[in-house]
Amino acid sequence: MVTYDDVARAHERIKGAAHRTPVLASATADALIGAKLFFKCENLQRMGAFKFRGAYNALSQLSPEERKRGVLAFSSGNHAQAVALAGKLLGMRTLIVMPENAPRVKVEATRGYGAEVVTYRKDEDREIVAQRLAAERGMVTIPPFNHPHIVAGQGTAAKELLEETGPLDMLVVPCGGAGLLSGCAIAARHLAPSCHVVGVEPAAGDDVTQSFRTGRIVTIAVPDTIADGARTTAPGSVTFPIVQRYVNEMVTVADDELLSAMFWLWERMKLIVEPTGALGFAALFSKKLKPRARVGVVLSGGNIDLHWAAAQLNKR
Repeated sequence: MVTYDDVARAHERIKGAAHRTPVLASATADALIGAKLFFKCENLQRMGAFKFRGAYNALSQLSPEERKRGVLAFSSGNHAQAVALAGKLLGMRTLIVMPENAPRVKVEATRGYGAEVVTYRKDEDREIVAQRLAAERGMVTIPPFNHPHIVAGQGTAAKELLEETGPLDMLVVPCGGAGLLSGCAIAARHLAPSCHVVGVEPAAGDDVTQSFRTGRIVTIAVPDTIADGARTTAPGSVTFPIVQRYVNEMVTVADDELLSAMFWLWERMKLIVEPTGALGFAALFSKKLKPRARVGVVLSGGNIDLHWAAAQLNKR
């Protein structure tokens, strides 16, 4: 199992490559929620999301022979961009398998970082497509969340947050496949042992929540949710045991609640956050979660198609 020492080593490894993102506060948000909130702004991370932390940590540990072979990843967007950018910085070829309906802005950014993009249909299994391409081309596969180096890298976000704020009473983290959640939970349990760690998923994509409540990995169909970064079907063999051990609570929010919270962050805090990135705040904003005195909120990403967002805003 990934340990805090792994997170600490990952933090040293990514130093100088990843941004130490700001921690922001808002008196208006505090009054609205009824707690002191600390926002960890991973929407301001390189390539616009926390995913860069894990990707750079994982790629930087590949052997010279593996680096020559190149790296393949499958992702709806943020892991794709993270691997593409990390590969560019480390001088590796990258191939990214993305769904046909991935947000245009994320596909274009992935190509912009120098990666080759191959798309798959909605009825295809992305992992099977990725395995086939990796075998054909002899590339190393870096999964989006179910990898110890990915988890350790993502945990550095909570490490930085808690180093800046001191012990928190609650930490609220967006959840897809639980790479970010499990990494942050490890850091929180070490730096603030009494911190209540909460993972938040979209209601339509509650695979981790179901797994957490039943005590076994539950697999669901590919979810239809605006939180494209959380369109996972099951937690992983690496992430789920960590969630079971260190996470205290899982909650879900509906897409309309997610949009309301996201646009509030845009309007009142001037923070461009994508739907997945707003999951944690949405749980507080929609009263799905009872806050404690001092609450850390991870805003996990800000890569959003502005044309899509404008259309959503016009419907409101």
